[in-house]
Amino acid sequence: MTSSLKIFELLDVLDNLKHLKRTGWVKCGVPEPETVACHMYRMAVLAMALEGEIDGLDAIRAVKMALIHDIGEAIAGDITPHCGVSDQEKFDLEKKAIDTIASFVPNVGDEWAMLWKEYEEAASLTARVVKHLDKFDMIVQADKYEQTHAIDLQQFFTSTTGVLTMEPFATWDRELREKRNKRINKE
Repeated sequence: MTSSLKIFELLDVLDNLKHLKRTGWVKCGVPEPETVACHMYRMAVLAMALEGEIDGLDAIRAVKMALIHDIGEAIAGDITPHCGVSDQEKFDLEKKAIDTIASFVPNVGDEWAMLWKEYEEAASLTARVVKHLDKFDMIVQADKYEQTHAIDLQQFFTSTTGVLTMEPFATWDRELREKRNKRINKE
């Protein structure tokens, strides 16, 4: 019996993600910035940790979504708001990439494409949680880079002000900003 899984194409996608440095950190001059795969992995672990923390959340579905939400970047690249690409063009590029990647995994490809679309549209509690995880992970990483490399990454905190409205993210956001402000005011 032969498998319909295009394993080598999928491995190429995953390899691209392992080496694709996140554009925002590169543009800010962060030495040795995290890759897209690192970001997705940390989000997946955080999603697992949310089991029982948010009423109605399917944590396993959130883990899957966290692992899929940026997978299209393996083909489309990590496009940020500062790349000069419209939101529609970014969506179209990532949609085409997701469709390609889904074709490599025919038994689960439809599910992967559906998870990506659900995330993009913030169409469910799970998608809204994963979107919050995405933003929270970004500012936690920014805070870590500021401490480690003495780089000012205020733009990441500015861009997420008031965005994390769902609990426990709102509390975590407030706590992180308070700790950061104390640290900055000491320096």
